[in-house]
Amino acid sequence: MQFAGKTAPIVVLESIDLEVVRGEFVCIVGPSGCGKSTLLNIIAGFLKPTVGEVLVNGTQVSGPDPQRIFVFQDNGVFPWLTVEQNIGFGLDRLSPDEKAPIIQRYIDMVGLTKFEKLYPRELSGGMRQRVEIARALAANPDIIYMDEPFGALDFLTRLKMRADLTRIWQEERKTILFVTHDIEESVQLADRVIVLSPRPGKIQKDLAIDLPRPRDLDSSAYLETRDEIFHTMGMSLRVGSDQDSPRESTTTRL
Repeated sequence: MQFAGKTAPIVVLESIDLEVVRGEFVCIVGPSGCGKSTLLNIIAGFLKPTVGEVLVNGTQVSGPDPQRIFVFQDNGVFPWLTVEQNIGFGLDRLSPDEKAPIIQRYIDMVGLTKFEKLYPRELSGGMRQRVEIARALAANPDIIYMDEPFGALDFLTRLKMRADLTRIWQEERKTILFVTHDIEESVQLADRVIVLSPRPGKIQKDLAIDLPRPRDLDSSAYLETRDEIFHTMGMSLRVGSDQDSPRESTTTRL
């Protein structure tokens, strides 16, 4: 993928060759400006690649599709609709009697029971993001694309949202492509992590995350996997050893 520059084209992505199977949770990580979001927008059909093609079940992607839902980082809920109206937005083809149980199922699934009648302005940032995830799931898509959906949330809310998304994915088994700049987040969530190089973005590593869920964030296997991604990106994350910098033992599971 390239864009026009003042003096020469700017190559953003190069030699991207990637296959995702049904039901996989795949995270795409890389340094700022490497083309993560551009790649997701190409896969989703919002951008046309300069060279190459995207296929879903053997059919070329020519634009967005209702069976492939995009969840954005910025608040994408409709402020003039209540929680239940937002979640049911993509279900207009159904009768009210058919819609009601679907809406309630996903309200319950994302933990918004008793908030059905509230408007987005009355919700926290994390709750608004739950509404957007529930709306995506209620439409019963084949694929969900997520572009740093938790990036604007505080640390504790992000941890809770990651745990909830993992639980929801295990229940629904939707195919998810999830862009994040947060390496910890990618290892906590994904079956596979695709690591992009600095621009022009190329696939540096396609890493399977063979760790049981819920994931123990203090386990040696988790830390080794996380550090492998840091190393691939040319970074190191050093934590003091027991000899020179003892720390309180904690256990976190996602």
